[in-house]
Amino acid sequence: MSRSSSSRASSSRATRREFLQQSMFTAAAASAATAIPSRCWAEDPQPKNAAERLGVAVVGVNGRGGDHIGAFVGRKDTEILYVVDADEKVGNNRADQIYKKQDRRPHVVTDMRKAFEDKAIDIVSTATPNHWHALTAIWALQAGKDVYVEKPVSHNVSEGRRIVQVARKNGRICQTGTQSRSNSGMREMMDYLHAGKIGDVKVARGLCYKRRGSIGARGDYAIPKEVDYDLWSGPAPILPLTRPKFHYDWHWQWPYGNGDLGNQGIHQMDLARWGLGVDKLSKSVFSYGGRFSYEDAGDTANTQVVVHDYGDKALVFEVRGLTTKPYRGAGVGVVFEGSEGLLVVTSYDSGVAYDKDGKEVKKFRGGGDHYANFVNAVRSRKHEDLHADIEDGHLSSALCHLGNISYRLGSQMTADDIKAKLRDTDSADDLVETFGRFDLHLADNKVLLSKTPVQMGASLAIDQATETFVDHAEADKMLTREYRAPYVVPAADQI
Repeated sequence: MSRSSSSRASSSRATRREFLQQSMFTAAAASAATAIPSRCWAEDPQPKNAAERLGVAVVGVNGRGGDHIGAFVGRKDTEILYVVDADEKVGNNRADQIYKKQDRRPHVVTDMRKAFEDKAIDIVSTATPNHWHALTAIWALQAGKDVYVEKPVSHNVSEGRRIVQVARKNGRICQTGTQSRSNSGMREMMDYLHAGKIGDVKVARGLCYKRRGSIGARGDYAIPKEVDYDLWSGPAPILPLTRPKFHYDWHWQWPYGNGDLGNQGIHQMDLARWGLGVDKLSKSVFSYGGRFSYEDAGDTANTQVVVHDYGDKALVFEVRGLTTKPYRGAGVGVVFEGSEGLLVVTSYDSGVAYDKDGKEVKKFRGGGDHYANFVNAVRSRKHEDLHADIEDGHLSSALCHLGNISYRLGSQMTADDIKAKLRDTDSADDLVETFGRFDLHLADNKVLLSKTPVQMGASLAIDQATETFVDHAEADKMLTREYRAPYVVPAADQI
């Protein structure tokens, strides 16, 4: 497959002409660029002829974007032709770094449209802030590009399904950045689990036990002069900057981020869903928690429990942003609770199986290459070859969003009232025991629930076929957002 391939040009020319009429965005603004990670490729499927290389545009090159650059600049069959960023200084720094590792310096643009109109671009790889993930992917797919989009693939539930629809309609390849799915250790663990080696698994418990401090006092701060704030805001409203640190800390504010549930936790949510073998949204969801121990510019919970009901199975997720101890040997991981033992995922690529008596039975470990899997699927033109197809990314991201919707629609309750409510709730999980550990965790951080109320989220029934809520108009509104023209994610009937 080459950039000059006639099949690619003929199939995408019309969609590109239509696409260029749309107003589009540049990537997330960024601070000074860090070093590009080096990569060592285990496989070499690579054409040596430069004309056969896949042209790449990397959109949003600060932070995680450096990993994307490191992936494609290290291959013989890809070449980074464009660096796109709202901060031109960051873009040029990245381009200089890239030029040291490939034959030519990529173009640096602040307008995504300039990269997308170039027929030399085959791949768009994007690591913008969450509120831009879906629209960046959709516009790139509509322009005839294949896309690698970071997790969570969406800022809300509806956006994820729209990406799936656009990818399928346009016959494009779209990979989700949940790289654990390409790690051999993780794939072996899942095979072991699905083969029934720990018996009947009723509960998957995702863990995001990751210390997060205050992001600083809420105030009125100056937008960095290097940032085009209109472009950075994109689909979100133009709002005052209320956090001291412009970059990264947007994760903890609702207009742009999804808290640690949708930041770190999406990886573990995806593994939990994969292990349970469920390929739909849950039947119902509720969540409780709060932002405890400090008051700052953040909106999202720093301590949270989400419970997804799948009938005879439960997917439970625990976010703990205060100091905490591991649970069953895992801090950021997943615990699968089976009738014959446990499987504990302890990292992105490793884990341990135990029998019912707690005796270690088997260890798993092994990495992989998620970007290589994506490039191979780009060449095969089969989305089934992807280890993390966009539909998997949508479903796992949506489970995070559903938990946050429940939480945001909640009200303050006492611990005793919450425990009483949990006793009356049917679940495959021991909900009272889970809440008890939540209570003890907060007590360890000097937060006493006898004096501090907890936000108890709404219990929301879900129509799995339509991916909407059952008889809850207020919750349905939160499945999408009000978009700021012209940065609008198209509705289903507009795709």
